[in-house]
Amino acid sequence: MEFSNVYEDAIRADAYSRLEFPGTYYLAFRDLPAIIERHVKGRKALDFGCGSGRSSRFLQRLGFKTVGIDISEEMVKRARESDPEGVYHVIKEGDFRSLKTGSFDLILSAFPFDNIPTMDKKVMNLRGLRDLLREDGVLINLVSSPEIYIHEWTSFSTKDFPENKDATSGDIVRIIQLDIDDKRPVSDILWTAESYQETYQSAQLKIAHIYKPLAKNDEPYSWVNETRIAPWTIYVLQK
Repeated sequence: MEFSNVYEDAIRADAYSRLEFPGTYYLAFRDLPAIIERHVKGRKALDFGCGSGRSSRFLQRLGFKTVGIDISEEMVKRARESDPEGVYHVIKEGDFRSLKTGSFDLILSAFPFDNIPTMDKKVMNLRGLRDLLREDGVLINLVSSPEIYIHEWTSFSTKDFPENKDATSGDIVRIIQLDIDDKRPVSDILWTAESYQETYQSAQLKIAHIYKPLAKNDEPYSWVNETRIAPWTIYVLQK
């Protein structure tokens, strides 16, 4: 199966651009303000893989001066439409030359590493991002836990893809997003915790903390597996 960036698709980009933080996605962002307050000192941020800008706007609301970058022209177009005063750039993969070395207190990467297909490409991007951090800067990498591809969720379904259970790091896995009208399967790249540890080591980044957010029964969603299995993993990384 060939892997490609699904968000270059105009229909997919349009559907995703209207998505904020419903259901299972809520857990991805719920704890980020406290995590950022604990680990980040300054207020200059880069949103790597900003997509339609929802994570950039999230950082802006937290008081960060934010730059959003993405390789998808379709997604950046929608980010600019939603946030005309925001700063968004289209870049080529792994090309960070338009950004100043050592200039960011925080780099947030919310989900793009789910779509970067090889160890070499992951390391290339992480090394580039590492160079953009200040010496005491923090890179927060929010990724899908491998478990998300083998269970049912408030916002996702994988029951039609039993082959996901046999996937190993680097394999393509499929999942359906239930919160958008476009129900075509999304293809991601499975990457285990062990593989991420190896990737970070190769990129000369150290893991300062790992968070695995679980849902709470008193939250306003009809949870499926979220209270007992963490769909997301949040890595806090430093130089």
